[in-house]
Amino acid sequence: MKVKERMNEQVISIDEDKSLTEAFYLLKENNIRRLPVMHKDRVVGIVTLSDLNKAAPSAATSLSIHEINYLLMKTKIKSILPKGQKVISIGPDSYIETAAKFMREYKVSGLPVIDNKGKLVGIVTETDIFDALIDILGVKRTHSRIDFYVKERPGTLAEIADMIADKGKNILNTVAYYDAKRDMYKLIFRLEELEVDDIVKELRDRCYEVESVIVRQEND
Repeated sequence: MKVKERMNEQVISIDEDKSLTEAFYLLKENNIRRLPVMHKDRVVGIVTLSDLNKAAPSAATSLSIHEINYLLMKTKIKSILPKGQKVISIGPDSYIETAAKFMREYKVSGLPVIDNKGKLVGIVTETDIFDALIDILGVKRTHSRIDFYVKERPGTLAEIADMIADKGKNILNTVAYYDAKRDMYKLIFRLEELEVDDIVKELRDRCYEVESVIVRQEND
């Protein structure tokens, strides 16, 4: 799955010469938490609600509300951007897992999406990542889920898939990841059918360690 399939193309951005007042308004009006900052057609930074709150006068200030509003209107976005801020961005053809890796590595909750011409074409956030994960795993659908462990061996996944197909059952999706503590792979199979006792028995007969079997209804 690529970033362009999940990003929000209707990006709300702000020019670096706009005020904090205008930034607060855009965030509230559009119910968002971050704004790409633009210099002409180029992204030069990103500001979040947290950044704006830190830059605004403290609630404990002795300034009047009129003085606070004046300061907010006079303070430009570019003045609160860190000097030499590196813009962490991603391309629309990058994979969604790369976006997740970048967010984790740089401790950010959103990435501007910039094409190969340097144009801002979207934004992808942690919420988009979560939604993509939910869809990839197929957890919204009614299904049965079998979690079990296998040793690393060529052909294991194909062998199990063939066994399930032979029993006339439909695989919705499967996930495999390495469990370093156990030095084994954990496989998660989601099946369309809710009755999977025959699959579980066959797995155990083949000496696979079945950890759990769960049946999930669509609204669970």
